[in-house]
Amino acid sequence: MTMERVVITGVGLVTPCGVGTEETWAAVCGGRSGAAPITLFDAKDFSTRFACEVKGFDPAAWVDKKKLKEMCRFIPFSLAATKLALAQAALDLTDEEREDAAVFVGVGLGGLEALERITLVVEHKGPGKVSPYFIPSLIANMAAGQISIEHGFMGPTLSHTSACSSSAHAVGEAARWIREGRAQVAIAGGAEATISPVGIAGFGAMFALSRRNDAPERASRPFDAGRDGFVCGEGAGTLVLESLSRARRRGARILAEVTGYGATSDAHHITKPAPNGAGAIRAMRHALRDARLEPDAIDYVNAHGTSTPAGDIEESRAVAQVFGARALEHQLWVSSTKSMTGHLLGAAGAVEAGLCALAIERGVVPPTINLDDPDPECRLDYVPHRSRERPVRGAMSNSFGFGGTNVSLILSAPA
Repeated sequence: MTMERVVITGVGLVTPCGVGTEETWAAVCGGRSGAAPITLFDAKDFSTRFACEVKGFDPAAWVDKKKLKEMCRFIPFSLAATKLALAQAALDLTDEEREDAAVFVGVGLGGLEALERITLVVEHKGPGKVSPYFIPSLIANMAAGQISIEHGFMGPTLSHTSACSSSAHAVGEAARWIREGRAQVAIAGGAEATISPVGIAGFGAMFALSRRNDAPERASRPFDAGRDGFVCGEGAGTLVLESLSRARRRGARILAEVTGYGATSDAHHITKPAPNGAGAIRAMRHALRDARLEPDAIDYVNAHGTSTPAGDIEESRAVAQVFGARALEHQLWVSSTKSMTGHLLGAAGAVEAGLCALAIERGVVPPTINLDDPDPECRLDYVPHRSRERPVRGAMSNSFGFGGTNVSLILSAPA
């Protein structure tokens, strides 16, 4: 069977660094942190009192006001990112294509804030006060569902839920759907909004969050010796994927090609990575094999790089194992854009794949900020402090999650 090639023709980003693709890109390349004190609830009694919130987002600017009652916060984020991606792609589907157009949106936790709020309503006011929109507003698949409803995409609508790998899985599976000829177009992305009392308390109880309350913008510091945990973020990223043949027929601007997808499980622990990054190594090697590329074809790795003590070391070791001397001699550039955006959890993979597509198109690699004192166990070139220019032939985006789930995506320059 002849396999279709899959290209990216649109990227939409709604992140703590900006509402919009260009706004996010400018902030990320400028090394500007999205971290600040929490405003979505009163966090004065919490051990961590800051996060990377999406600022200045008006859902009514993106969604009909009458429909907002149907949606938790993550869904308008996803609808906005999708509108941005579709506009960039200038996508126009035939009725036949619309019947097969797929929507794959990864979501880790869904409408956590509504679950928390309605639990209190039941407790204090009784079950008769629960909104009939409660369940449809919070279930994870409704980001994909609402996109399908709004745009008339009638192919499969799937929500991939695999913790912090959720939207990376969504992108990889959407690409596979097109490769196999089951669709010509797919909307692939992720969304998350868990900056709520329960969310922050839960991650705080695991000692997973940074506690640098005196300097939030300095808190996300991947690969730095002083890192003390991740910074919780929120937002959405959407990619428009098309078969190469369709994109060429319509004269679309092609940002990058999705050439490789590797997915593995550690089979080790609910939160800790496998020793020596074994699962991550297999995911990266699977992605390279899927892309039919040698490691030296990759110029940039957008690391999972969450700023946790164990995770950053294991990922660094894994990248060094896969890329060898080229990584250790700093010919390969590696950076963590989570140093600016925070960790968008289920949305991270799609946002970071979008940033990789822009890095390929524009020949700019975003930096890792706050890398003042590199951990001696982390021996790669992490593009500290400032973005750099270089032609990027291939980029790898890594996403690893609780439960030992690992995804590596490879994007290549259009050929």
